[in-house]
Amino acid sequence: MRMLTSRPTRLIITILVVGLLSLPAFANSQGPPYLNSDNNETSKYGCSCHGNGVPGDRAVVMISGVPVMYDLDTSYEMIVTVADSFTLAGEDGNTKAGFLLTDYGLGEFSWNTDEEIRIAEDNPDAISQSDTTNGGVWILTWTAPSNDSEAVHFNLVGNSVNGDGIPNEYDYWNILSFSIHPPGTIVENDNEASLQTRTIAVGDYETLFVLEESESEIEAQRQAALSDEIFAKGNLYYWTSLTALIVGAVFQREIMERRYGPGPEYLASELAYPQGLRRLLISLVALVIAVNWTANGTQHPFIVGVVWLISAWAAYGVYRTVRSARAEQTVHDVM
Repeated sequence: MRMLTSRPTRLIITILVVGLLSLPAFANSQGPPYLNSDNNETSKYGCSCHGNGVPGDRAVVMISGVPVMYDLDTSYEMIVTVADSFTLAGEDGNTKAGFLLTDYGLGEFSWNTDEEIRIAEDNPDAISQSDTTNGGVWILTWTAPSNDSEAVHFNLVGNSVNGDGIPNEYDYWNILSFSIHPPGTIVENDNEASLQTRTIAVGDYETLFVLEESESEIEAQRQAALSDEIFAKGNLYYWTSLTALIVGAVFQREIMERRYGPGPEYLASELAYPQGLRRLLISLVALVIAVNWTANGTQHPFIVGVVWLISAWAAYGVYRTVRSARAEQTVHDVM
C-alpha cells in the first residue's frame, strides 16, 4: 500500500519539475520579458539567459527605415532583422530569432495583423515577437510624437536561437541603441542626404560589410555554373543534331523516291481531303503558338523548338498527302 501511494507522488513531483524547467523556454519563445533573469531591463542589458549572459557578434541585429530627424505625428515604416552571422554567410547557423524594441513611450508602434508582433510582456512601451518561427524579419510602423518634445531614444535587443527551446550558449544576442533627432535640429538645405532614412546594424562587421566568400564556396558556385552550362549546351547540341538527322532523312527519302521510285502510295480523294485538312490545321495552330511564344519569350526555348518542329512536320504531312492523292493507281490499289 505504501508503494502504491509513493509512485503517484513521485510522478507528480517529476511533472512539476519538468514544467518549472520548461517555463523559461515557453516564455522566451513568445518574446523577451521586461526584466531578464538578473532583474535588469532586457531592453538595456540584454537577454542574460542566452549566450552565457553576454552579447555576441554572431547575432546581427539590424533595423532599416530609420529617419535621422522625425516630423511631428509622421509614420515611418521600419524593418527589423535579426539573424545569425554564420547563416548570413551561407554556413550552418541558427535560423530562428526574436527581438524587443522600445522607444520608452514617446512614439507609437503599429503593425499588420499578419506580422507576428505583440506588446512586450510587462512593458507597454515596447514590442516583441510572438513566435520565433517568423524567420527573423518583422515589418512595423513607428509614429512620431505629436509634439516637439525631445530626441527619441531606441533600444533594440535581438537574439538568434537554434530553436531547441532551451536558452543556452548556442543562442546569441546583441543590443542596438540609436536615436532620432527632434524636428528643426537639422536644416534641410545643409545636408539633404542626412534627412533620408537609414539602416542601422550591429554584429559581425565582416558579415555586415566586407563579407567575402570562401574558396570552397567560390569553387562550388563555379562547378554549379559549369554544370548548368554543360547541361544547357548538351541539350542544345543533342536536339539540334536529332532535328538535323530527321530533316536529312526526310530529304534523302524525297530524293531517292524521285530518282529511283516508288513514290508515295496512292490515297483516294475521300481519304486524302480529311487527312490533308487535319494536318494543315495542326500545322497552322502550332505555327501560331510557336510565333507567339517566340515573340513573347514566355516559354522555355526547348518547348518552343518542339512546337516549331510539330508545325513543320504537320506541313510536311500535308505535302505527302497531296503527293499520295496525285499518285497513279496500281493494280493492288484497284483490287
